[in-house]
Amino acid sequence: MRNVYIIGTSCTAFGKRPDDSFKSLTREAYTECLADAELENGDLIEQAWFGNCGMGTFGQRNIRGQVCFTPLVREGLFPERVPMINVEGGCATASMAFHGAWKDVASGDMEASLAIGVEKTFFPGDPVRTSEIFEGGIDQIDPEEWHEYYRHRAKETGKPFDPNGGGGTVFMDTYAMQAAWHMKKWGTTQEQIAMAASKNHWHGSMNPKAQYQFEVPVEKALADREISWPLTRAMCAPIGDGASAALLVSEELLAKQPEIARKRATKVCASVLSGGKYRDPSEPGLSRIAAQKAYAKSGLSPNDIDVAEVHDATSFCEIFQLEMLGFAEDGKGGKMIESGATKLGGKLPVNLSGGLVSKGHPVGATGLSMIHELNLQLRNEAGERQADKARVALAENGGGVIGFDEAACSVVILEKG
Repeated sequence: MRNVYIIGTSCTAFGKRPDDSFKSLTREAYTECLADAELENGDLIEQAWFGNCGMGTFGQRNIRGQVCFTPLVREGLFPERVPMINVEGGCATASMAFHGAWKDVASGDMEASLAIGVEKTFFPGDPVRTSEIFEGGIDQIDPEEWHEYYRHRAKETGKPFDPNGGGGTVFMDTYAMQAAWHMKKWGTTQEQIAMAASKNHWHGSMNPKAQYQFEVPVEKALADREISWPLTRAMCAPIGDGASAALLVSEELLAKQPEIARKRATKVCASVLSGGKYRDPSEPGLSRIAAQKAYAKSGLSPNDIDVAEVHDATSFCEIFQLEMLGFAEDGKGGKMIESGATKLGGKLPVNLSGGLVSKGHPVGATGLSMIHELNLQLRNEAGERQADKARVALAENGGGVIGFDEAACSVVILEKG
């Protein structure tokens, strides 16, 4: 496998953007990615991977990327006859697009490949359309299978499962059940979950692309409207719109780029995917499998990671992922949050973008927004939220739900070029 480098990334502002279309968000992320790579057009791109979950609700169930890129081809910004592969993997969609582009280049099949994720989940006055997008992230063919799984888990956690009740979604309910199990097993507290939320809202207040750019004190996070105990609104990712992208190239092609592009390039040390299953709560999650593979492929360890972005669809998820990724011992993720180690200025800053709870979570774009943030950190271009001496970074992104697992997980390790 060849060395692969990122020469450009982008992320639109995340938020509720009802006046923006899938095509306009695509244009914004793509042109910003080109500009970041010091390119006027995409003539060097040989293949593209387009990630999206929600366009089918508008009737565009196929050729989504081709449709969104047609104006860009017509204008000469994207090359003609370049193949584009459409990808869907729930909240891990953009990371799957990244993995495809990485494999294009690492295999030697392509010299340059583009990954882009585009999503809209906010539809004013049409909550049914929003629900349709998220419902696709769990088994709709045999729903009784997960109903039975959660009913059984409810007996273990002491938290009732009611798929037709409550003010949140089934996804927030499943995360809440996992949090309840973790609290019962390890003594994790609601206050530690609130600390994770507060920390990420602080980070997000320094991110001009974040959906929420305000701080939330721990006490306010605890007192916020309950979504599904122990989770409050401040601890849960919001719905929103946005897009993100990354351009990956071979070492050989990188050598031909202008000096400024070469100096800002980031090396991809590993890109790994894993799959979920209906697991016992005492078993490790699929992100541990992906992380172990990524560490083995890169020759690195958790101790080598300087900064990380993890999939905090809820703030409990960050506590859990600290353990799965090897940053904390099992059961001690909450204590790690409480210690301040994951804050800006701490030993291992996590979710300096604000994470999903503050930056936002347009599902098909989220994974590449993590790559964008880490790329900024490794380039020392993150402004007031810049981590000190960041040389190695890790992104963890999960998508869909199978029991207490996600359906898919991506772990990517990057290194300063």
